[in-house]
Amino acid sequence: MVSSPHEAMHRIFRADPGLFARLLPRAGIHFPEHTEIEPLDTDLTEIRPLERRVDSLFRVHVTDEEGGFVLAVESQGKPDRDKHNSWTYYLAHMYAKYRLPPFLLVVCKDKATAAWAAEPIRVGRAFHTSIVVHPLVLGPGTLPVITEPEEAAQDVGVAAFSALAYTKDPGLTAILDALASGMADKAEKSKGTAETGEGADVDRVDWAEIVEIGLGEGPGRDYWRHLMATYSPNFPGSNTIVEESWLEGRAKGKAEDILHILDVRGIEVSNSVRERVTACTDVDVLTTWLDRSLTVSDAEDLFVEE
Repeated sequence: MVSSPHEAMHRIFRADPGLFARLLPRAGIHFPEHTEIEPLDTDLTEIRPLERRVDSLFRVHVTDEEGGFVLAVESQGKPDRDKHNSWTYYLAHMYAKYRLPPFLLVVCKDKATAAWAAEPIRVGRAFHTSIVVHPLVLGPGTLPVITEPEEAAQDVGVAAFSALAYTKDPGLTAILDALASGMADKAEKSKGTAETGEGADVDRVDWAEIVEIGLGEGPGRDYWRHLMATYSPNFPGSNTIVEESWLEGRAKGKAEDILHILDVRGIEVSNSVRERVTACTDVDVLTTWLDRSLTVSDAEDLFVEE
């Protein structure tokens, strides 16, 4: 079973496939001009009952080049020698299946894992090497830390991935502060502009929720929940701080409207009624009370059960 932070590290690319072209150059890796990045089925299982499933898989259509190439993305939390077998298999299978050059991108959250993942995988013996696999790696040490709000605002996707990559960094709070400030500058539009190059899919994703999930449990996530207390949810029912704060804001607004209407109508409001209204967080109940506030002759009648 994969963890939510594991999922966030590679699913961020499904939300914004163009992120590859903006992130890899920051790690010193050239990414070619392309016309489209197309998500593919992640199942690489053969007919025999041996399941092989890559985390995320994309086909990159390259300008002036027939076919393009395929790019597999693996989220790696710690060194695991068994992964060398899986990664070698993935590349060989993708090459056989798609007849296109395959590449492997490993995304990590700590420097030790990133350094391990970047080591070439050599298949063979002392007298001869049959295959050498050179993974591409994104993680701490390969990407610059983004601690300036202006830089975060230029490309929220890049800043969000950088925050996930540095979740174990002692300077995480400064990274999250910059990201939160950058997102605040774009609070009304998370989809990109021609300057940022962000993909069209990004408008379906609330970066705040992706970062919260990707941070995992701990003080970093608690700090981010505090920073994001004013955002609005794109994933109703997900129970993130974004949705909780949004619902709390709606409830508070309705409670204030109820008390204001009663005041304008000259209806006396006791302390007990005021406290009950302001303490309620159920938006549906408050909506019922709001409707009743327009006609009741006594504030207590707000709570009468029909």
